[in-house]
Amino acid sequence: MMKIICYGVRPNEVEYFKHLNKYNYDLTLIEDLLTDENIQTAQGHDAVLLRANCSAHADNLKYMKDCGIDYVFTRTVGFSHIDLEAAKALDIKVAHVPRYSPNAIAELSVTLAMNLLRNVPFTLERTSRHDMRVDPEMFSREIRNCTVGVYGTGKIGLTEAKLFKGLGARVIGYDIFESEAAKEVVDFVELDELLRESDIVSLHIPHIPEENDEMVNETFISKMKNNAILINTARGELQSNAAIVKAIKEQQLGGFGTDVLPNEAEVFFKKFSEENPIPDASAADLIDLYPRVLVTPHIGSNTDEALANMIETSFQNFKDVLETGHSDNLV
Repeated sequence: MMKIICYGVRPNEVEYFKHLNKYNYDLTLIEDLLTDENIQTAQGHDAVLLRANCSAHADNLKYMKDCGIDYVFTRTVGFSHIDLEAAKALDIKVAHVPRYSPNAIAELSVTLAMNLLRNVPFTLERTSRHDMRVDPEMFSREIRNCTVGVYGTGKIGLTEAKLFKGLGARVIGYDIFESEAAKEVVDFVELDELLRESDIVSLHIPHIPEENDEMVNETFISKMKNNAILINTARGELQSNAAIVKAIKEQQLGGFGTDVLPNEAEVFFKKFSEENPIPDASAADLIDLYPRVLVTPHIGSNTDEALANMIETSFQNFKDVLETGHSDNLV
């Protein structure tokens, strides 16, 4: 029986791992992410299953290989937390989950955008202090009178576009690949036009190192409609926190919602305090702009459907590699 140690398994996920274990793997479920401090827990296992922000760098991979581990898989789409060159040199197979429920991310994008559009966080912060007065800041446009620009119209972006269109919004899109499916939902325009026309801009594009790092910078924001809302549930490396902070403070951006941050491993999944502040000052500056800035700690895929998809695909990846030596999801 294959012994798999799974890192980053939250308490609410335990039953999913057990229920979906149809191949009867011997599972060890660890709530903590894989770190240099707990790498020894991998001993005695045949395989490892990671999630984002686990530390699968060269030294940890070497340790695992020395323990007899030949499979280091991740239940995420991204695999930048695994040193692929080191894995190849060590003859460790790496697989990922190329897709899961697009609704998970799309619904969060819509939720963040609608909260900012209707000024819900601002209003709730007031009423939580028993202040029931109606403030001019609570005035809102209706979504059906807005234009939503979706930058990246793959599965997630297209799902979000359908949701916004169902709410009555005009939806425009930009993508280097204009799929026929997306053409049925969005009106494709050039990027500058999308930024100029949109009341809400939502990002759904991959991060390509050294090509679109900090793409959302002062120049990008200057092309946006004044007081527009920006949403990023794609990758944190796409954004310059400093540029967004400046735009919010100067009232250039009406609001910003994000589920991702640059260098988010330093910030997410930890609790901070005055005695133990957030180490990334730019992230702290951004978070402190609540309620005009909404930050969620990478919970886009934290839904029942997406979780089931990720676990099922990961377990199938192990089965395929064990039985055939190959999986379509090897990287």
